Amino acid sequence: MTRPLLISPSILAADFARLGQEVSDVVDAGAEWVHLDVMDGHFVPNISFGPAVIKALRPHTKAVFDCHLMIAPADPYLAAFADAGCDIITVHAEAGPHLHRSLQTIRALGKKAGVSLNPATPLSAIEHVMDDLDLILIMSVNPGFGGQKYIPAMTDKIAKANALIGDRPIDLEVDGGITAATAPLVTGAGANVLVAGSAIYQGKGVDDYRKTVDILRTAAEGGRA
Repeated sequence: MTRPLLISPSILAADFARLGQEVSDVVDAGAEWVHLDVMDGHFVPNISFGPAVIKALRPHTKAVFDCHLMIAPADPYLAAFADAGCDIITVHAEAGPHLHRSLQTIRALGKKAGVSLNPATPLSAIEHVMDDLDLILIMSVNPGFGGQKYIPAMTDKIAKANALIGDRPIDLEVDGGITAATAPLVTGAGANVLVAGSAIYQGKGVDDYRKTVDILRTAAEGGRA
């Protein structure tokens, strides 16, 4: 099954002083999703933002809010992120003991459910929840910091995740070190959603973002050819 290629810029690399404009600009530049990296300073080293900021951003675009919860525990906060306007809520397999329950809760809130795997976490962690998923997010760096380099071993992991998905309607997303150089590697392995933060937001304004999004998309399409 060929899934559509989607670009999901991470606002973690955006200018937080003008975050609403940064969100609308990157969507105007051609991005389909907006990636929201929520970090708690516990599960990962840094602290970013929470539901109140996401709720404030929601009126700035109708694009899909792709919310990546790097927090533990996640379950007590799922309803708050749903209420804030997230369309997809992704939890880490490593963040709690009851992954199946977390995914069921997300879907019961009317949202799409995703699961993220850190680089060292095997795909076996999600084999028994595949039918409860709308998205798999493969971390191609260790989460917590932007601007890291892509871990080459993740290409094989992406390919195996793609095989595990099979014909299921599950998006395969990759986050970490995505550039024009690495995009063809991940799409060639089967990924269809690319998260890029530093690569896109290093520019200034919608025109720069559009150039970068176009370059990234062309490179990613090349991997799918």
